[in-house]
Amino acid sequence: MHVAHLSLQDFRSYATAEVALEPGVTAFVGPNGQGKTNLVEAVGYVASHGSHRAATDAPLVRQGAPRAIVRAGIVKDGRKALIELEINPGRANRARLNRSPVPRPREILGMLRSVLFAPEDLTLVKGDPGERRRFLDELLTARAPRFAGVRSDYERILKQRNALLKSAAAHRRSPGPEVLATLDVWDSHLARSGAELLAARLELVAALRPLVAQAYAALAPAGGAADLAYKSSLGDIGLSTDRGQLADQLLKGVADSRRQELERGVSLVGPHRDELVLSLGEMPARGYASHGESWSFALALRLAAFDLLRADGDDPVLILDDVFAELDAGRRSRLAERVAPAEQVLITAAVPADVPDELTGCSFSVADGQVVRD
Repeated sequence: MHVAHLSLQDFRSYATAEVALEPGVTAFVGPNGQGKTNLVEAVGYVASHGSHRAATDAPLVRQGAPRAIVRAGIVKDGRKALIELEINPGRANRARLNRSPVPRPREILGMLRSVLFAPEDLTLVKGDPGERRRFLDELLTARAPRFAGVRSDYERILKQRNALLKSAAAHRRSPGPEVLATLDVWDSHLARSGAELLAARLELVAALRPLVAQAYAALAPAGGAADLAYKSSLGDIGLSTDRGQLADQLLKGVADSRRQELERGVSLVGPHRDELVLSLGEMPARGYASHGESWSFALALRLAAFDLLRADGDDPVLILDDVFAELDAGRRSRLAERVAPAEQVLITAAVPADVPDELTGCSFSVADGQVVRD
């Protein structure tokens, strides 16, 4: 799988841009602030319908423009396809596949898969639990696009349940039978949807653990052993991924927490409160890992995601956004050797020297809004 052509209209800093791409390594080189990351961000957006730099779509639209359009011509198993996304801040986005509209953009998730590593990924190790939950959920969706619907359903249920709890807490009195009955209904919905998401995360962590350990050992052979563990808000839930059993556990958990939830006006139990614990040797990575160790761990998470997606079928597009400048010579060389066999690797770098010699391919100069092949 690779992107053969990228077309932008009013995306970030680009009024228009047309970039022909090939399999293998492609480097976008130029001074900071010239739009290199915008190009690879657009590829990542086509794959995931989200940005690694912005929580909402509004910053993706060029200032003064009503919308942005990203088109990607892709080649998969020798077959060509054209994906088009219209980004409309404050309104529903639109999507077209081979120039035909699709009912909902998420229906084309999975047509293009990518794994993107950027400096922001240090938050996977050093940041809040939400960053690690997002990593798991985005990888779930990349592997099985139906999980976009599962996540959306869970977030909708959680929002409704929190609104009910907040309303009850605001009145500062015992909720009436109608409120409790309604809460029982939302408890049931939360347990059913949450069990599906929780089970999928547990299965994903089990699959990722050996891959993360291998990737970290390859990047930092002198470092400690990297490991993952899933910590549920329910406490010790074991390793069972039986959906019915997990739903029962979630129902019990919300029942046991109801008094606290009514007092605080927020849902305290469920996948939205869980944590992916990263460790190096016997110590948690967060708070104890050095900058270099944190960087290597974040890279190992992305490389493990790449390996997992590759095992499912086609190579995803691998994107390395301003990565090599942060690495010492040994890590640069080991990372380059690891990623070189990928079907398509997109790299951004401030200067040509930041691109390792092991990653030879075509190069584009990016400056003053122009993308020119060298």
